Amino acid sequence: MTQINTLDPGASPLDYYGYELRRCREAAGLTQKQLGDILGYTSSLVGQIETARKVPTPEFSERADVALDTGGLLSRLVTLVMRSQLPAYFQHVAELEARASEICSFQIHMILGLLQTKAYAKAVLGSLDATNVDDRVAARLARQRIFEKDEPPVYWAILSEAALYQEIGGAGVMRGQLLKLLALEVNPRINVQVLPFKAGAHTALQGSFDLYRFEQDPAIVYTEGYGSGHPTANRATVRKCSLRYDHLRAAALSLKESAELIRHVMEERYGEQRGADGDPVA
Repeated sequence: MTQINTLDPGASPLDYYGYELRRCREAAGLTQKQLGDILGYTSSLVGQIETARKVPTPEFSERADVALDTGGLLSRLVTLVMRSQLPAYFQHVAELEARASEICSFQIHMILGLLQTKAYAKAVLGSLDATNVDDRVAARLARQRIFEKDEPPVYWAILSEAALYQEIGGAGVMRGQLLKLLALEVNPRINVQVLPFKAGAHTALQGSFDLYRFEQDPAIVYTEGYGSGHPTANRATVRKCSLRYDHLRAAALSLKESAELIRHVMEERYGEQRGADGDPVA
């Protein structure tokens, strides 16, 4: 008789999720294969998730909630699971993102994580370490679900023009990423501005930073180093960084001008190139 792996639900959010998935599946009288067939996944994947060897996605959780009539249990748990897959120093930041009423971010070298496509995120996260990269990408993209809340935060994202030209993942990946930025033009709660090269010296030459504001709690400034994060609620620091951000926003292109520059870079640098015969050139 096959030995069933027994999970300790208190060991980690991933173990807790696997324990609850198995409990709900067995309560519904389904085998792993039967549940997999209903959800459109393999029985192997169901088994790996139940034994905490595979990270579930929000999509898997939503389908399982419906199939097992859990009342949304797994979709609630997957948020904790995804957060637990982030680097330890960044898990607190994900909590700040989830609670914030307004987020103001400035990024010098790349597109901000809350705006990244799957392909772009995979290229970024896999550049140094490809271990479990798909799970780490899923965890990063799960952070973007804050924009699906009934009351999503207002997000101000200022990108250095350099981030548009830093070719991450190849031309196709960059084109898809810039297309995503352009698609956000119609969302009044997500505002993307570009700080152009011609702005010259500016108030954030020291590096990227994020500012989180809340309905009740004090604002927090977050900066990051290699493998470490530094949040602070120090009033003087928050006040100075808020002023820095105001100056950055004033120096950046308007929302419309930023979209025009993004479109120009996308078409001129990452557009599909064709030869004299009209066929795409690799």
